[in-house]
Amino acid sequence: MGIYNDQIVPRIVEVACGAKFNNPQRKRVCAGLHGRVVEIGFGSGLNVPFYPAAVQSISAVEPADLGWKLAAGRLATATVPIERAGLDGQSLPFADNSFDAALSTWTMCTIPDIATALAEVRRVLVPGGTLHFVEHGLAPDAKVQVWQHRLNPIQKAIAGGCHLDRDIRGLVETAGFEIRDVDVFYEQGPKFLTALTLGVAVSP
Repeated sequence: MGIYNDQIVPRIVEVACGAKFNNPQRKRVCAGLHGRVVEIGFGSGLNVPFYPAAVQSISAVEPADLGWKLAAGRLATATVPIERAGLDGQSLPFADNSFDAALSTWTMCTIPDIATALAEVRRVLVPGGTLHFVEHGLAPDAKVQVWQHRLNPIQKAIAGGCHLDRDIRGLVETAGFEIRDVDVFYEQGPKFLTALTLGVAVSP
């Protein structure tokens, strides 16, 4: 499983998350980012083209070496300084109050201890800092949820620990964030995979 997770899963993520129909959601979620930004689950840099001009720097947290290598072309064209500055969203190597904003796109599904990771994000954000997120997770419809629960063990096995049925809004609020904007909807594709939660939350 080590080789699979290290060499295969990052390529699957590159293809699946790099689909063009995801671009409007990336543009939406990146809108309003500014100042110093920490990106949790940088992957292969698929958000790089969508950073607003108000972003001063990106500290990229990415555990997969292959993901970082796949990002090389996007890093070369970036208009903002980007540094790989962490490997684990559950233990961020930054001082308290280090960032103005945080970004997470299709990442919260995979982090093993997402509660700890969100607590870390809150810790490194300045008071009033914002968490911008778009994530797939628990569907709004009960019938779809049933299939998400059934298929979750298979999804976790083949997709590097990815969960189908995490309640993204609930997790963010439980971590102490205040939801400022949120939109729950289905994107293109099977509903059990494409129930998205896109929003901005504030760290009090």
